[in-house]
Amino acid sequence: MYKDLITEIPNWPKEGVTFKDISPLLKSDRFHQAVRDLGKKFNNLDEVDFFVGIDSRGFIFASALATMFNKGVVLARKKGKLPPPFVSVHYELEYGKDYLQMGPGKGNVIIIDDVLATGGTLSASKQLCEAAGYSVIDCGVLIDLKFLHDDDIKVKSLILYWRGKSECSYYCDEMHYRLQSRSYHKFWHRRQQHY
Repeated sequence: MYKDLITEIPNWPKEGVTFKDISPLLKSDRFHQAVRDLGKKFNNLDEVDFFVGIDSRGFIFASALATMFNKGVVLARKKGKLPPPFVSVHYELEYGKDYLQMGPGKGNVIIIDDVLATGGTLSASKQLCEAAGYSVIDCGVLIDLKFLHDDDIKVKSLILYWRGKSECSYYCDEMHYRLQSRSYHKFWHRRQQHY
């Protein structure tokens, strides 16, 4: 329904990567309806206290959902963006670690991001919310790249990609980890055996 508002930019920011630009959707008069349609996928909104937005594009959709459905917003920030006190979790990169941080709190939350690729950021965000004192009751994304993750990852989404035009067709802010990590290459080899 909204794929026509996602622009695919081949070989950017790196050869072999197809970047999916959500700017046309954000600028369109269908953005409001897209937010509403994503919110309708959650059947437990009465139990929700906050939407958690993952730095940084997750902030857009978490804030829009919170405004539309009268909830609060909690931010999962990148390292160094929050004053203390905060909780940190890290996940491994080939050449180091990446961190997410959040202030402590309590309540039921739905985690929101723009894209689900292999699930590393989403998994770290769940750990972060729980470590900070929140209860995660659901997760949602604008785009789910089904061909890049195992079927046991459960998330609500508006746009599905079952196969990419290239095997690395996803957003650039996870690109470095997903292309370079040994776990990604093992995962991709395993997925190729199914096609």
